[in-house]
Amino acid sequence: MKEKTWKKIILTIAIIFGIILSCTPVFADVGGVQRYDGSTSRSRTSTSSRSSEIPIGGIIILVIGGGTILFFWGKKKGMVKDISDITKMGDVLNEFKKEANLDAILNPQATQQINVGEKIRQIDPMFSEEKFLNWTKDVFVKLQTAWTKREWSIIRPFESNELFETHSAQLQEFIKAGRINIVERINVQKASLRSFTQDGDKETIKVDLDAVMRDYIIEEKTKKVIEGNAREDQYMKYTLTFMRKAGVKTQEGKSNMSTTNCPNCGAPTQITSAGQCEYCGSVITTGEHDWVLSGLEGRR
Repeated sequence: MKEKTWKKIILTIAIIFGIILSCTPVFADVGGVQRYDGSTSRSRTSTSSRSSEIPIGGIIILVIGGGTILFFWGKKKGMVKDISDITKMGDVLNEFKKEANLDAILNPQATQQINVGEKIRQIDPMFSEEKFLNWTKDVFVKLQTAWTKREWSIIRPFESNELFETHSAQLQEFIKAGRINIVERINVQKASLRSFTQDGDKETIKVDLDAVMRDYIIEEKTKKVIEGNAREDQYMKYTLTFMRKAGVKTQEGKSNMSTTNCPNCGAPTQITSAGQCEYCGSVITTGEHDWVLSGLEGRR
C-alpha cells in the first residue's frame, strides 16, 4: 500500500475519532458547584455512580466502526465520493445526527428540559429554565438549613400549606426525641426540568435534583452520632414538585425570588404561620402569586 494511502487512512481515523468525541455527551455539574451547610430527612447509605472506563481496544473499535458507518452512509447519500473527501465528514456527521435524531438519543435529559421549557413558554413567555432552576436549588438549600437549625419558619414563604405542616410535624418529632438531624457539606450537583402539567386550575413543574451531602443524627445533649455517618458522603436524588394557580405568569424582578418579599405587595416580610404577609394579609403560599414547593421526594 502506498505511503499516501496510509497517511489518508490514519488521517481519516484521527479526524473521525475527534468528531465522535465531540458528540459524546459530557456529564458535568449544572452551574457553579458550591458547598452549603444544611439538612434534610434521615440518613441513608451512600451510593455513588461513576462512569466506567472504556478500554482502549473498545475506543479503537468505536472509532473504526463509527467512521466506517459514517463514510458509507455519506457515500450512499452522495455527500462523499471517496476517501479524499475526508474534509466533508463533519457535514456528513451533522446530517447523520439530524436524520437519526442522535442528539435526543445521546442526551435525552437536555432535550427533555428544552421541550419542557418550551411547553411552559407557550403559556408563560417570560419563563426561564436557568432562573427557575437556580431558584429551585436555592430553595432546596434553604430547606436544608432550616431543618438543621430546627427553625422551620425560614422555609415558610416557599412551601405550600400542606407540605409546611407535614415537615413541621416531622421536625417536632426530632425535637421531642432530643435528636438533631444534621446534613452538611451539601453539594448541589445539578437540577433539570422533568415535566410540566396542567390540571384544572393548577399548574405543576417537577424538577430532578442531584446532591451530595453528609447526613446523620446526633443526640442533642451529648452531640453523639446515633444514626448515619458524619464522615461519609451520601449521593442522593430528589424530585421537587412546584405548584401555582393556572394563569399566573412569570414577572421580571418579582417571580422566583429567594428572599421573603411578598409577591403581592413587594414588602420584605416575615410570613405568618398561616402563610400570610404581615403587611397586606395576602396568603402567599397557595400558588396564587408564584410557584410554591408542594412535594419533595428523596431516593438513593
